[in-house]
Amino acid sequence: MRGRSRSRFIVLCTAPAVILFFIFMVLPTLNVFRMSLFERGAYSPTETFVGLNNFKVLFQDTKFITAMQNTILLIATVTIITFFFAIVFAAILTREKIKGQSFFRVIFYIPNILSVVVIAGIFSAVYKPDENGMLNSIFSLVSGQNVIVLWKSQPMVIVSVIIAMVWQAIGYYMVMYMASMSAVPIDLYESASLDGAGRLSQFFEITLPLIWTNVRTTLTFFIISTINMAFLFVKSMVAPGMADVGLSFMYNQKDAGLYGYAMAAGVIIFLFSFTLSALVNKFTERDVLQM
Repeated sequence: MRGRSRSRFIVLCTAPAVILFFIFMVLPTLNVFRMSLFERGAYSPTETFVGLNNFKVLFQDTKFITAMQNTILLIATVTIITFFFAIVFAAILTREKIKGQSFFRVIFYIPNILSVVVIAGIFSAVYKPDENGMLNSIFSLVSGQNVIVLWKSQPMVIVSVIIAMVWQAIGYYMVMYMASMSAVPIDLYESASLDGAGRLSQFFEITLPLIWTNVRTTLTFFIISTINMAFLFVKSMVAPGMADVGLSFMYNQKDAGLYGYAMAAGVIIFLFSFTLSALVNKFTERDVLQM
């Protein structure tokens, strides 16, 4: 009887969350797959079944291909740069005796608590092409000439988005890695030092293997979230038509009244993110080391 009562209690506790998840996550996702097989306007009640025609047109659409290339470029570049600096800064602030570590944690973490709109406003001011833009002013001061770089126009627009996304994300992951590195026993480093291992060897042989589970988890999470963050930054910072990513292309098609076509793009992006996450999990898998 106790076992049945316990099972009923668990079911009653989890049922609301499961029901809400099914209604607001599972059903909309399934509906996206269904709508990708139809041709329909955004506000039209009529639907025309077209099968896989939306996908055939999509893979021949140069704008969609370019948008996905931009998405892949942002995922690869932002991930590599962010995780490199996050791990390096975390290692320095954890291992080295630097005063004001808590202060640096707060300073690095502040960009993460700002909304994308605020960050876009900050970097829009930094990227201004006239004499009021910070970057152009610095380059003009260093070169002694009037330098005008159109940071939010081709071909620099993707670079500008990358810089903003990296600045926003580094602090959050640095703090997470600092917490993991702080849990590594100091005795391991002392023993390694006695054996003649330098700081770099200690990092690759002790620190990185022991925090690898955290790195792997955050890497998968970051790659998935970058797909969404890229859309937010592009919509907030970049002029329409200047550069697109996968999700902004989808929204543009929806706004143009091509609802079924937009859903087909959403399906491709969903499958792409799911496949990429599975590949990252597979290729970063390794034996878990215990402290």
